Amino acid sequence: MNIASVAAAGSLESGDLQVTIEPADKDVHVEISSGVLRQYGRQIKKVVLETLERLDVRAAKVTVVDRGALDCTIRARVESAVFRSAGHTGAVPWGGAVKE
Repeated sequence: MNIASVAAAGSLESGDLQVTIEPADKDVHVEISSGVLRQYGRQIKKVVLETLERLDVRAAKVTVVDRGALDCTIRARVESAVFRSAGHTGAVPWGGAVKE
């Protein structure tokens, strides 16, 4: 999926996270800020990268501000940001890839 514009999803409330995604020329770059980065930073990055791969995102800059979100919340916020960035607003296949 092509990241066409800057988009964000989520909040900075406890138990949530805010994901911002931006277009990039090549590769996926993930930047994470979290109070539990030492304990869960690798897991957060793994979930973000798996979600991007499932959505076929090959180039993007992703900024994550975590406030203790669970994996399912991370996936949902990444999906929302990607779909918003790509301009998909209706009939979004949550949990699946968009076929164009």
